[in-house]
Amino acid sequence: MEKAKIGLVGLGVMGQNLVLNMERNGYSVAVFNRTAEKTRDFVEGPAKGKNIIPVFSYSELMQVLEKPRRILLMVKAGAPVDVVIDQIKPYLEQGDILIDGGNSLFSDTERRNTALEGEGFRFIGTGVSGGEEGALWGPSIMPGGQVEAWEALEQILKSIAAKTDDGTPCVAYIGPRGAGHFVKMVHNGIEYADMQLIAETYDLIQRGLGLKADELAKIFTNWNEGRLHSYLIEITAQIFRKVDPETGEALVDFVLDEAQQKGTGKWTSQTAFDLGAPTNTINAAVVSRVISALKTERLAASKELYGPKETFTGKREEFIEKLEEALYTAKVISYAQGFGLMQIASDEFNYALDMKTIASIWRAGCIIRADLLDDIMAAYERNTALQNLMLDEAFKVVVLKGQAALREVITTGVRLGIPVYALSACLAYFDAYRSERLPANLTQAQRDFFGAHTYRRVDKAGVFHTEWAD
Repeated sequence: MEKAKIGLVGLGVMGQNLVLNMERNGYSVAVFNRTAEKTRDFVEGPAKGKNIIPVFSYSELMQVLEKPRRILLMVKAGAPVDVVIDQIKPYLEQGDILIDGGNSLFSDTERRNTALEGEGFRFIGTGVSGGEEGALWGPSIMPGGQVEAWEALEQILKSIAAKTDDGTPCVAYIGPRGAGHFVKMVHNGIEYADMQLIAETYDLIQRGLGLKADELAKIFTNWNEGRLHSYLIEITAQIFRKVDPETGEALVDFVLDEAQQKGTGKWTSQTAFDLGAPTNTINAAVVSRVISALKTERLAASKELYGPKETFTGKREEFIEKLEEALYTAKVISYAQGFGLMQIASDEFNYALDMKTIASIWRAGCIIRADLLDDIMAAYERNTALQNLMLDEAFKVVVLKGQAALREVITTGVRLGIPVYALSACLAYFDAYRSERLPANLTQAQRDFFGAHTYRRVDKAGVFHTEWAD
């Protein structure tokens, strides 16, 4: 009997689509699900007639897999991953490889990798981005763990990954232990920021200029043909075109303004705080989703609190051009924060992350795929030790020129009473990063006043404490 090349545990939609992707690319796959009925439904439905082997126990799974066994876990992040690992472990042999393809917290992956390696097994924590469609036709894949485990999976992952226009697979070895899931987490944090920047731009056009969905669709379609070309801009234009069959009006206008979240954006902000990395725009995006969830409170507050009564009086076409430049500038500043976080984490956790490679594998398959990533690749090719994307010669030109549009757009939002939290966060990060002197001297003096926390001086070496009160 021919052995299966890889096994998969967890036949949710993502798991099923990855199986179909692997089989389509020439690999035999053994599949197991905790609920046997789901396994049967899959092999008798989407997998019928394909080189897919159903199994109904972990013991049976081990018998049909070639060695070293490769087992991809597609189960809910958190405790369920630990449960499945504990259930599988008694059947594993030295050198077998477990792969966690879910959205696990990178610190959990660190723990699992270290523990399993100590028992003679290998563990790959791999981020998979692209949603259900990406899983089926080619996602961006971010594996981290033992190098030899990556080498045993490399051929499979390169086959199923998305391909860029030049044919490059959107997968590469990221680094040891939890590096893969860390980079996937930051990807999702940048995704949060991207989406919030686009949402605020939409708000300024809809509420500020009073344009309707069909006009918004034309604007975003036009933007997608230029430097803002990206998956998120493309689908935003498509969203504005969708008509509600019941009312004949734009469907987006009937969607409840309450954005949900699965936690990866929050993890990015929390980790950034732990590492001392400024991620202003991601933080703003997370908080924006949190406040959107206070729908009942906001409805009540809208009847009690009011803002400015002004309306937009400028030239619409000119302002829309400013919005395009402001959005692109803000995206560059936002990416600078995300890549800055990865650089700090790389040093802290000894991940040795390659920023050019990360930008490369985000160019197709994943949610934040965009032409901008080609320019980010070029920036790190020019300078592998680049501290901040805004200091790259090409991006420096972008932010220095684009800051005027960003300031004008934010000022307009403030004047009209339209929240521009993420756009403002981008500008605040830019202004703080370029400031030779910040008011932190006063903050440190206050800390020394009430807590004797000491301070350093600009004119002499040493640590000082002052009795500030007369």
